[in-house]
Amino acid sequence: MGKVVAITGYKPHELGIFQLEHPAVHYIKKAIKKRLLELLDEDYEWVLISGQQGVELWAAEVVFDLQQDYPELKLAVLPPFEGQEEKWKDEQKEYYEMILTQADFTASISRQPYESPQQFRNKNRIFLHKSDCLLVLYDEEREGVAKFLYEEAKKYQVSHPYDIRVIDFYELQVIIEDEQMNF
Repeated sequence: MGKVVAITGYKPHELGIFQLEHPAVHYIKKAIKKRLLELLDEDYEWVLISGQQGVELWAAEVVFDLQQDYPELKLAVLPPFEGQEEKWKDEQKEYYEMILTQADFTASISRQPYESPQQFRNKNRIFLHKSDCLLVLYDEEREGVAKFLYEEAKKYQVSHPYDIRVIDFYELQVIIEDEQMNF
């Protein structure tokens, strides 16, 4: 069986992104695609996300895009609890449903609705045990919810062979500049 990469990063509001078609999303997806192509060369076959808004759902779109050329690439969505999208705006809910219907595997980690932050901690633990690598869009300069899984992964790495790959703002800047030079 191929290896598994868990992907996480910022939620849209943490980056000041308030609509689905924001120009920054294009560059974030480009960065994720570049990293996923590297991982495909290393026998990665599964992408694991919890389905949170932002980087995780954009990564799902990248997976769907790559599946045209790499049909062996699969997407698993494991939300931390049932109904995580209940309080989301309708547009976000529809987008999430579209992702879920195209995913290769979906199952909530907890069969309960939201009860406590422990459900997020459980999700982080399961993600580390079920994956070989964490790809995270995160920059130390800017706090965000991805910090929790990233910090857990660094602790986990001390006692387990675990790969952490970070996309930071510098890397995004390089992608933006490359694209603008090619116009």
